[in-house]
Amino acid sequence: MAELLLELLSEEIPARMQLRGAEELRRLVTEKLEAARLEFSGADAHVTPRRLALVVAGLPARQPDLLEERKGPRVGAPETALRGFLKSAGLATTDQCERRTVGNAEFYFAVRAVAGRKTAEVLPELVVAAVRGLSWPKSQRWGSTSFRYVRPLHGVLAIFEGKVLRGALDLGGNSLAFGNRTRGHRFLSPKPFAVESFADYKEKLRAAFVILDREERKRLISTRAVELAAGEGLALRDDAALLEEVAGLVEWPVPLIGSIDGSFMALPREVLVTTMRTNQRYFSLETQDGRLAPRFIVVANMAAMDGGAAIVAGNERVLRARLADAKFFWDQDRKTRLEERVPRLHELIFHAKLGTVGDKVARLQVLAAELAARVPGAKVDHVRSAALLAKADLVSGMVGEFPELQGTMGRYYALHEGEAPVVADAIAEHYAPLGPNDRCPTAPVSVAVALADKIDTLVGFFAIGEKPSGSKDPYALRRAALGVIRLIVENGLRLRLAKAFALAHRLYAEQRSGAENAAKFDAGELLAFFADRLKVHLREKGVRHDLVSAVFALGGEDDLLRLLARVDALAKFLASEDGANLLTAYKRASNIVRIEEKRDRVTYDGGVDTALLREGEERALLEGLASAGNAIRSSIGREDFAGAMAALARLRPPVDAFFDKVTVNCDDSKLRANRLKLLARIRTALGDVADFSKIEG
Repeated sequence: MAELLLELLSEEIPARMQLRGAEELRRLVTEKLEAARLEFSGADAHVTPRRLALVVAGLPARQPDLLEERKGPRVGAPETALRGFLKSAGLATTDQCERRTVGNAEFYFAVRAVAGRKTAEVLPELVVAAVRGLSWPKSQRWGSTSFRYVRPLHGVLAIFEGKVLRGALDLGGNSLAFGNRTRGHRFLSPKPFAVESFADYKEKLRAAFVILDREERKRLISTRAVELAAGEGLALRDDAALLEEVAGLVEWPVPLIGSIDGSFMALPREVLVTTMRTNQRYFSLETQDGRLAPRFIVVANMAAMDGGAAIVAGNERVLRARLADAKFFWDQDRKTRLEERVPRLHELIFHAKLGTVGDKVARLQVLAAELAARVPGAKVDHVRSAALLAKADLVSGMVGEFPELQGTMGRYYALHEGEAPVVADAIAEHYAPLGPNDRCPTAPVSVAVALADKIDTLVGFFAIGEKPSGSKDPYALRRAALGVIRLIVENGLRLRLAKAFALAHRLYAEQRSGAENAAKFDAGELLAFFADRLKVHLREKGVRHDLVSAVFALGGEDDLLRLLARVDALAKFLASEDGANLLTAYKRASNIVRIEEKRDRVTYDGGVDTALLREGEERALLEGLASAGNAIRSSIGREDFAGAMAALARLRPPVDAFFDKVTVNCDDSKLRANRLKLLARIRTALGDVADFSKIEG
């Protein structure tokens, strides 16, 4: 069994595109190998800033032989049909065909043995097709070529069984012939060298100052950074995303430690970390008590003769300039109060059809104040203040430079101006939660403003028809809906979503900028969207989606806490023997009624005539349904959903007895109709709890 080694050497690939590119190369090549009937034992992709590499092990020397079969006309078919078939199959006479019986007739079959090609002959066209099939978020052409790739391509290494494959990649203007040579580190080992196998390739790359294994580069960076930090009594601040990015920036990682000028340590922690992380890709260090230390880790892509002293000095100099800019923004921003910045928010467009950010802030103040009544502990004055100031830092210099600090800087500025801490915290937290793993606010003022912000956004975009479709969600509305769900559920809030939507809709309608478009809002559509998001949220917690659908289908249930309590009670009920059997009985009754209603072209939802009840089981079922219905409605009114399920459970004996003893479709038409109405009452009684037709199983 042989090995295929493929490398695409190029200019530096952006770090965020590397893993996807390597995985896509692996997928494309392996799919084409399978389509070519070439089995293999394994395929591993690797990536560094300058290369995509793939090794496929366990390939055969040639394709297996193939037996091709073509079904022709039946025996005795017209001569013209037979001649046409023989010509298309490359045969002279029907004697060269096999005769097989298919069904009740005999047919001709052309059977041809096709010898497999050598793998070395198949691979070149396969490799070219895979490389051409690579898709990148952004690609480019260079020189006079028409070929598109993420960055200018310098070489294609393609070896099978230690030999170079015969082939080339056409770039449209010139071509890159397949070879067995590559290059190491751009500066430390730029001369080309030949390789014979993947093991040889990996070993020679390391000798040429390139660590091929991305995970190894990450381990080396992390281990050495921890050692450098520990040497000064510090700890490395955990940042998995930055580690992933830096591993994609270096082929020969050399972590070094540098110092931050003490004059900048008075800046907010987030400003320091963001400046180092975003602009310079530095790792932050912390003291043992968790404070930010005046040190940083920079990962060089170079083993320097002076041990990295010049590299560290250069990076310290660059960082001083960056932090000087940040300090300027910090000092200047604090000269203008947040409240004075609010009018400038009318210069920022929220959406062309929904007005400005200033318009949004005006709506937030009203909506958040109304929602505060549903958030225990939320003082209305604090909520109004937080809603007014929540977006003000968007027009600050610091957020203009670092958009990811919006909210965070607003908190610092609010505290500097003497605002109440709960107001300042709400400014920072009102964007949260930003995803399923983000921390959900619990402070009452923060919760009220965060809810208002997300509900306003959802209602506005649904009103103008900008709803998510398929995988497209440019305004992150799914994330906003999940945020609302988490804020309500994790804080135990009793909030009627329909009323909140109606208020948000009215606020849009009252503003000239959003009035025209707000008229198109459909609250039911947005509630259905929430139902879908809730199913996703609960599925991750092991809750069945069909139970959520069954409760939502009742309509009018927009209190998420109450809905979840009903779903929980329903799940427990259906897990019991009574629940499972009653579900079966419901489906049986519902199916009978549905079939008979369709056949008779009438509905059987009318009242049951007690005078036509002939059997004791009929009377017992009617009495049980009446008693259970009263108990269910009473329990649901008290939000005693466990009690409602207990009332349902008491229906099982009379329902079982009815199906055991009573013939529904009897000869007496009046008696039959009355019994069908009785079955329809089962459907109605259970329908007060949930739409059992939505429940699977």
